[in-house]
Amino acid sequence: MNFVMKAAMGGGPPDVGKMLGGEEKEEDPDAAKKEEERQEALRQQEEERKDKYAKMEAERESMRQGIRDKYGLKKKEVAEAEAAAEAEEAAEGSLTRPKKAVPTGCGDEEEEESIMDTVMKYLPGPLQDMLKK
Repeated sequence: MNFVMKAAMGGGPPDVGKMLGGEEKEEDPDAAKKEEERQEALRQQEEERKDKYAKMEAERESMRQGIRDKYGLKKKEVAEAEAAAEAEEAAEGSLTRPKKAVPTGCGDEEEEESIMDTVMKYLPGPLQDMLKK
């Protein structure tokens, strides 16, 4: 048997049983008041932490704005809003979502034929005959 088990069973020093959640519990008359003060202190610390991070974020944002002004950049949210507005204008009369832009060269029939011709050059004669049919 180890020491913790002995203490839990009452075979150890009497204060160890209390530490392990023994039967005897002393009620502190000011326990509720102390708990309320502790909760208030935690709330105050949380507010101070939020204020600190809000101040740091404001400093960062002012630094970002300085960089945007210096290099003529737009704020990310503004640029995204403008892109969404342009897409909305393009699809104003349409009942479906706007089509995605197709890169040049994709889906061109002429190019597909030239690709097939290129592939056909490298195939053996009997395979070329089978694919031409």
